[in-house]
Amino acid sequence: MHQPNNYTQAVTCALGLAAALATSAPAWAQARYPVTAAQRATAEQTAAKGIPEAELAANAPDTYVVKRGDTLWGISGMYLKRPWRWPELWGMNMQAIANPHLIYPGQTLYLERNNGMARLSTSRNGSTDVLRLSPRTRAESLSDLALPTLKPHLIEPFLVEPIIVDADTLEHAPRVVATTEERVLMASGDKAYVRGDPAKPLLRAPGEPRRFQIYRNATALKDPVTGEILGYEAQYLGKADLLRGEGLEESADDKGGVQADYVPATVQITSVKEEIRAGDRLLPAPARAFTSYTPHAPQVPIDARVVSIYGSSPVAYAGQNQVVAINRGIHDGMVPGQVLQILTKGERIVDKTDPERATIKLPSERNGLAMVFRTFDRVSYALLLQINTGVRVGDRLTNPTN
Repeated sequence: MHQPNNYTQAVTCALGLAAALATSAPAWAQARYPVTAAQRATAEQTAAKGIPEAELAANAPDTYVVKRGDTLWGISGMYLKRPWRWPELWGMNMQAIANPHLIYPGQTLYLERNNGMARLSTSRNGSTDVLRLSPRTRAESLSDLALPTLKPHLIEPFLVEPIIVDADTLEHAPRVVATTEERVLMASGDKAYVRGDPAKPLLRAPGEPRRFQIYRNATALKDPVTGEILGYEAQYLGKADLLRGEGLEESADDKGGVQADYVPATVQITSVKEEIRAGDRLLPAPARAFTSYTPHAPQVPIDARVVSIYGSSPVAYAGQNQVVAINRGIHDGMVPGQVLQILTKGERIVDKTDPERATIKLPSERNGLAMVFRTFDRVSYALLLQINTGVRVGDRLTNPTN
């Protein structure tokens, strides 16, 4: 793999972190990692050169017409031995990693080779590539047509499901108290009654949330190295829409007077991953974000550990296309699209060939790749892209290498 000199490494490292923080980190973090104009210019010039031809995949095509069903990761693997070097091949500057070039079905990609370096573009010899869209009966934004990073069914459910909260968030969230037909377990299409916190009732007023996600059991996520609690992961159950807010309802009492009774809010359960019951909690559904981020290697050193395997049923090992939580987040420079190398945790064994029966630790072995797709302050979620053996809590994730 091409090794830049120390100055270029330092520039790229600083610029990459600043670009990563620019879109997802708080203001204090942006101020902490300033980038000078000279540093930015140097890094952008380096990126624009592309990559050495030796980094290309053996059968990288000179031209390729993007098709529906393609993904950025798939095309990256078509052109590169190391797909995480996609931004360099595409000639992206570091700022563009957080806001990548959009690639659409119907575009032609051209592989340019010059003086041992290779770049990819949508134009040949400086000509303008015209994107031809087929006629449609409804309007669509270009962002809706752009290639996703991965096959949508692999990642879309996890873009809104996992949530990290503090210790008190679920305790004070609106809770399911009953159903319309006194069912113990609720399914999609059922109506349920929900009671909010007295200080913040659940109202169907302008500006108030109308769509919610339903959760249970905020489980502490502990750093496998330090034992520190990084946050609480809530178990996702399903979705619900608010039909009627909670409030008071007046009715006649036995003495001919009028009494005001509390009436809970009414929601309709619109989808269910697991059965819902009284006591489960509602949190406002997050807005759906555009997710065609670019797969790329982190520009800062990363040394992370697997904290948990996502899912309600505990398992010892995660397989390919499963999701894991790791002990690094926004505060550590993590951004969606970063590709990490997975290392198995080496076992401690007794050396039976040693008369003293000494205990030794086997080395960590490379086990595949994972991509970060959702970040919180101190925790991130990553999809296991390709692995050789099962991944478990405590396994290490680092910057990808050869």
